[in-house]
Amino acid sequence: MSSRARLGLALLWLALLVLAGLLVARHLQLSGDLRAFMPEPDTAEQRLLIDELGDGPGSRLLLLAISGADQDVVADQSRALRDALAADARIDLVANGGEAEAGLEAIPEHLRPYRYLLSPAMDGRTFDEGTLRDALADRLQDLGSPAGHLIEPLLPADPTLEVVALAEAWEPAGAPQRIDGVWFDRDGSDALLLVRTRDAGFDPSAQAGVVAAIQEAFDEISAGSGSTLVMTGPGVFSVEIGGRTAREAARIGVIGTVGLVLLYWLAYRSGRLLLAGVLPLASAGLAGVAAVTAMYGGMHGITLAFGFTLIGVAQDYPVHVFSHLRPGEAPGHTARVLWRTLLTGVVSTCIAYLTFFFSGVDGLRQLAVFTITGLLTAALATRFLLPPLLDPPVRDPADSGWVRTLSRWIDAIPRPGPAAGTALMAVLALAAAAVAALAPGPFWENDLSRLTPVPDAALAEDGRLRSELGAPDVRYLLAVEGADLEQALQASEQLLPVLEELVASGAISSYETPARYVPSAATQRARQARLPEPAALRAALEAAAADSPFRAGVFAPFLADVEAARTARPLRPQDLAGTPLEAAVSGMLVEGEGGRVTALATLGGLEDAEAVAAAIAPSGARLLDLKETSESLVQAWRGQVLAALAVAALLLAATVWLALRAPRRVARVLVPMALTLVLTLAILRAAGVELNLFHLVSLVLGAGLGLDYALFFERTGNDRREQLRTLHAIVVCGSMTALVFGLLALSPIPVLRAIGATVTIGVAGNFILALLVARRQVPATGGAV
Repeated sequence: MSSRARLGLALLWLALLVLAGLLVARHLQLSGDLRAFMPEPDTAEQRLLIDELGDGPGSRLLLLAISGADQDVVADQSRALRDALAADARIDLVANGGEAEAGLEAIPEHLRPYRYLLSPAMDGRTFDEGTLRDALADRLQDLGSPAGHLIEPLLPADPTLEVVALAEAWEPAGAPQRIDGVWFDRDGSDALLLVRTRDAGFDPSAQAGVVAAIQEAFDEISAGSGSTLVMTGPGVFSVEIGGRTAREAARIGVIGTVGLVLLYWLAYRSGRLLLAGVLPLASAGLAGVAAVTAMYGGMHGITLAFGFTLIGVAQDYPVHVFSHLRPGEAPGHTARVLWRTLLTGVVSTCIAYLTFFFSGVDGLRQLAVFTITGLLTAALATRFLLPPLLDPPVRDPADSGWVRTLSRWIDAIPRPGPAAGTALMAVLALAAAAVAALAPGPFWENDLSRLTPVPDAALAEDGRLRSELGAPDVRYLLAVEGADLEQALQASEQLLPVLEELVASGAISSYETPARYVPSAATQRARQARLPEPAALRAALEAAAADSPFRAGVFAPFLADVEAARTARPLRPQDLAGTPLEAAVSGMLVEGEGGRVTALATLGGLEDAEAVAAAIAPSGARLLDLKETSESLVQAWRGQVLAALAVAALLLAATVWLALRAPRRVARVLVPMALTLVLTLAILRAAGVELNLFHLVSLVLGAGLGLDYALFFERTGNDRREQLRTLHAIVVCGSMTALVFGLLALSPIPVLRAIGATVTIGVAGNFILALLVARRQVPATGGAV
């Protein structure tokens, strides 16, 4: 086959990958729900935590502040922004303290009579003649006030202004002050808004669309005014994290790609080998995405990003072939000779990742499918598809001057005898284990918030706006259980006086419970019993209006609404579907096993957790610390992953044993990898690093690379020239890996830094120890040539 034909085949392979990639991209659905990387919850608190991370009332709130212009200007902009966002289907609620929020618009027309069952003012009120006369007298005064134009439309259906009483009951205790009809902070400089989204707060892709829509609407409204918009909340943070990570990954990707191209050129002086080397890696990535999509119907964004990092080991496969090509030997024969060693490393690494299936974490299962499929695809492509594309070599990498020089330096390093070497490595392992175990500070990182690259200034601003708006604390929740929905609502009602006392004492500034919006059926029936029969109500109303200027019959809508409320079945939370209240209520009622229901209460401005816990204890409610619960979940998660990694280590050792069959050879392969793992832990802990899941998964990647290095050094035996070729391959592989992961290690993003630092240390340690342990010393003139 001619050189041009080989190039044509390579370009055809690349074109097929592009077409297949376009096809897969059409069906690829990326998820950003972080719950996929959480283990199955074991306790009630952990189950609530998982629910709250996605759909809890606090997780979907965005806090907005408009500032930088005169008070009247930002007030107008607040109203305009509210109107612009109210029509967005992705947003459940936009609140800014405006008058429209206090009207009948909160519930649809067919549910409006229920205001007489929902309003707590009905607990001490009867619609007798005296009550109605006083109400009509008050309305006459209202009509003569500046607010008369707002009251007049409500009068025919609501002369007692029950809707206003209901709005006051729904008003948070810690609501901000109103200036010019909208919310402002205590200084009167920032107009405040509260936005509740439909999608989960920790779904970056969904939240990104909402955040962009809010910013776009504000930019249009505020053009030329000089005002600015600040947004905070879990959704904003998830977008910030995703955006910063994507930008950092893109920056590293560009620098890494340029570096890899230069390394390829320096190593092989061939653009065709660069193209050929990319093809197995691209095939691996595409196959991994397709496999996960086929099995799970979609893919988590972290799986996609982290998976491409993990299959980076696959870039080593074609490099081994390229560095072992020699004049007079067909590329296909070279690949066939290397195949057993290459396959041993691939299978061992795949077995390690296979154990992630038993980790109890869906995200890690996806990661296992992606990585195993990708590595197997890259290996098979390197063995069977790559060799026909390669031109016959004209030079032998073993003749490279820098390889020979490096080999002489390595051979000059004094090595102890077998017994002394074993003792030295044992001492080194024990010392490293001691450093790892005894280093100051916690060994494990349990606080998930420390993995987020949200600036401290943004967190501080979130705290300020949360305090100003009386928004719920995202750390604490009250939970009370009932055998069914009715019991849960009744238990929630019993908390109301306790919570009012806590607000009065300053332990909390505000609260939200489902019973504030939908009382229990028992409470609604008690209020129904206070509503008069139609004839009695009509007579009382006529008597009350006899001496007033109101026309006869004007209050017919009021009579109809009261009768509808008196005969209606109690309102249920599901009846609020499609209303602005749906999200507020449904997010605070969580159905569990056996039909049991947990009613939640969110707390704003919590100052004294102990006082709250003590006050609610007699009612059977619990104060949940979601931070503490998340840490217990992380501990359980880590235990599952560690157990999976322990099984992986045993299976990996068994695979190497089956491949090599000789104890001494097995030891030369496994000892460098195991010792490097302990040394990596020691270096990280000595540097004050607290280990997290990403360190653990990166240790598996580092171990896979170390196994690859040791296996190839071991296979060379006493063949001097084969040692030089292997040294060439592993220097190129290690340099490329160290470049990419070294860049990650310098990243300001904690997750990327954890991955990069762990793998970079592992690559360096595995390379050095594989050279000293697995590679045999052969005189420059010795061995087969």
